[in-house]
Amino acid sequence: MPKIIPIKDLKNTVALSKICHESQEPIYVTKNGYGDMVIMSMNVFEKMTYMDNVVTKVEEGEKDIAEGKYSEGLGYFDELKKKYEV
Repeated sequence: MPKIIPIKDLKNTVALSKICHESQEPIYVTKNGYGDMVIMSMNVFEKMTYMDNVVTKVEEGEKDIAEGKYSEGLGYFDELKKKYEV
């Protein structure tokens, strides 16, 4: 379940840092009862960014396959061997 805290809790930075590292997910900050910010540990941010990049690359690959923009793996290696005379 996501952690939601009021903006006034940002004053206690040591406790906030501990919460960020323990939660392993983004923490939602509210202001006057409405969503205002999201904070997270660097580790969580890096994991989310990595997964976003993976999903983007998979989607690009699926699009290329649908458009016929691909080579068979073994055939591609044969082309490289001929090109570089290996």
